Amino acid sequence: MEPIILASKSPRRRELLELAGVPFLVETEDVEETFDPGLPPSEIVRHLSRIKAEAVFRKHPGKTVLGADTIVVLDGRILGKPKDAGDAVRMLQALSGKTHEVFTGVTILSGKTEYSFAERTAVTFYELSEEEIRTYVSTGEPLDKAGAYGIQGRGVTLVRSIEGDYPNVVGLPVAKVVRALRDPSFSD
Repeated sequence: MEPIILASKSPRRRELLELAGVPFLVETEDVEETFDPGLPPSEIVRHLSRIKAEAVFRKHPGKTVLGADTIVVLDGRILGKPKDAGDAVRMLQALSGKTHEVFTGVTILSGKTEYSFAERTAVTFYELSEEEIRTYVSTGEPLDKAGAYGIQGRGVTLVRSIEGDYPNVVGLPVAKVVRALRDPSFSD
């Protein structure tokens, strides 16, 4: 398999592709991540993954480009990356004892085809004490993560259960991506 181009700076997405044995190069373009807030979360992440993939694909039309975007949704409200430690504490307080949704949108572009999908995973948190939240936030881990936690790191201790694809919560539903890349329409 010829290396794909990953249109994402996410170290977690790189790790997942490496684990799956997918050869890739990383190249990103700055894009304005705007969307219609009236869209359902699955359409928002598909739209954002598409604009990231398209920006890189324009420079490499003969290659296969993978774009992805992940959001956390609680009670219909999108929780992005926290602005600061106080914002992370507020997000984690809101998530405490509740079930939220993680959506990842994926767009794969090649000269021959386009494939786009959204994956949804439900995540339920334990009831979190104030001390537990502040201790976790003090590690710095939640500051660059949607929803203010990383399930692949210390944030795993906050999670009571998940329903769906675990790697999706990390940032890429890698099994579905690999199956799409194996599709003959993506081969050169």
